[in-house]
Amino acid sequence: MKATHHNTFIKSFVALSLMSAASGAWAANVPAGTELAAKQELVRNNGSEPASLDPHKVESDVEFNLISDFFDGLVAVRNDGSIEPRLAEKWEEKGNTVWTFHLRPGIKWSNGQPITAEDVVWSWQRLVDPKTASPYASYPGNMHLENAAEIAQGTKTADTLGIKALDDSTLQITLTQPTAAFLSMLAHPSLVPVDRALIEKFGEKWTQPGNFAGSGAYTPTQWIVNEKIVAERNAQYWDNKHTVINKVTYLPISSETADINRYKAGEIDIVYTLPQTLFASLKKSIPDQVHVTPKLATYYFEFNTTKAPFNDARVRRALNMALDKDIIADKVLGQGQIPAWVISQKKIGGVELKSPDYASWSHEKRVEEAKKLLEQAGYNASHPLSFNLLYNTSENHKRIAIAVSSMWSKNLGVEAKLQNQEWKTMLDTMHSGNFDAVRYAWIADYDDASTFLNNFRTGDSENTSQYTNAKFDEALRNAAKADNVQARGKFYQQAENQLAEDVPAIPVYHYVLAQLVKPFVGGYAPSNLGFYYTKDMYIKKH
Repeated sequence: MKATHHNTFIKSFVALSLMSAASGAWAANVPAGTELAAKQELVRNNGSEPASLDPHKVESDVEFNLISDFFDGLVAVRNDGSIEPRLAEKWEEKGNTVWTFHLRPGIKWSNGQPITAEDVVWSWQRLVDPKTASPYASYPGNMHLENAAEIAQGTKTADTLGIKALDDSTLQITLTQPTAAFLSMLAHPSLVPVDRALIEKFGEKWTQPGNFAGSGAYTPTQWIVNEKIVAERNAQYWDNKHTVINKVTYLPISSETADINRYKAGEIDIVYTLPQTLFASLKKSIPDQVHVTPKLATYYFEFNTTKAPFNDARVRRALNMALDKDIIADKVLGQGQIPAWVISQKKIGGVELKSPDYASWSHEKRVEEAKKLLEQAGYNASHPLSFNLLYNTSENHKRIAIAVSSMWSKNLGVEAKLQNQEWKTMLDTMHSGNFDAVRYAWIADYDDASTFLNNFRTGDSENTSQYTNAKFDEALRNAAKADNVQARGKFYQQAENQLAEDVPAIPVYHYVLAQLVKPFVGGYAPSNLGFYYTKDMYIKKH
């Protein structure tokens, strides 16, 4: 949910950003002559019940879809990659390390109270504070925000974070080094401000309708667990005049079949995802409603690298080699997904990354090598490898898990026992380390390989594989310091090469976003991160 170069790039980027501040807001753009429906209401399936609406407690698109409607950050990233001023109307930088942001005059929370620079400072301090236990606690450190990494690790206090309020409407942010992707990273949902007064008053219940206050185009008015979340236009929103849809309902339907059936019945306007089993028939019967767009995301199976048998890299590499990823992408899925041999992406942030040598081998050669690796690790016909493979409840995830377990059984004699849990439970299981192998995926937080690779960096709050390798960590540090794309690409390649050798996670495929969208929904335009915002959409007369 996630830019490229370095010094000279940042300066030109700032110039573009300052120019964009005068070019108007990114919002619903209704073409001239379009007849709008009298009833401006949208129903979206969001795939699962959210773990929370607290931006500091969550880590997936399920929650970020909601948070992006209910909160604004300082900036956003347009679909063309340019930076959109949001709560901050302008900014300037000094030496590419000291950034000063000026908030829009008169911005308010949805309860009418003013949003101040100090709100942003407190929110960021809360994010990195170990007491919050945010999955994204490491994120500001990856931006090279002063003292962020040390605070997240518990060696410095939150009040030393490199952000301060110069006055009610001016923020100063200090980085320890130039960070090429800084402005793009700034758009992440974990960095939206939250209302300190509400959190101190209501505690964990501050996200409930009636207690809640946000800064976005919509505010939740109803939350029935496992049934729906309803949100209505925020009259206090700084850009409310450009919002068209008055009410949006988010459904937590995990069954793709139920999602499609309710879409066909007219109860849903945008499905969460298209089931592979129905894709071809839907493409044939209602082609104008099937939308497939590229998405910077990778599906993978992650190992618990601290626990036998997966504390042995030979076992992990063998399981990677034994998968026929072409069959998974082309036959099991078949929507345009790309077989994956790197954790990030083949092309990302101006960099092109190469797959490991074994990716170019024949499937038969890979299987033979996999057998040798397992034998070396002590597993064979008389001592077969057996483990639990966990996935979150979903028909698509189940089909993929069945396919990979069948491949491992046929090619290596390995038994992968399938287990499933609801999304929130699976996340808890991952962070507690109580798993052997687990299905997971990462959607880019910004357009740079580091958004994927940081998840395997020693000590990162998202490193649930608990993988650690000094050479890998060094490659990421060098990439962060590099002052041009070519150098960054070289170090990212080193990092990917190390992952291909150690395989803390098996990359399976790179995503596309496949959805059904009603013809009367205007303004639907997903970014390459897979996000589309209710405030940008409208309902045409139908």
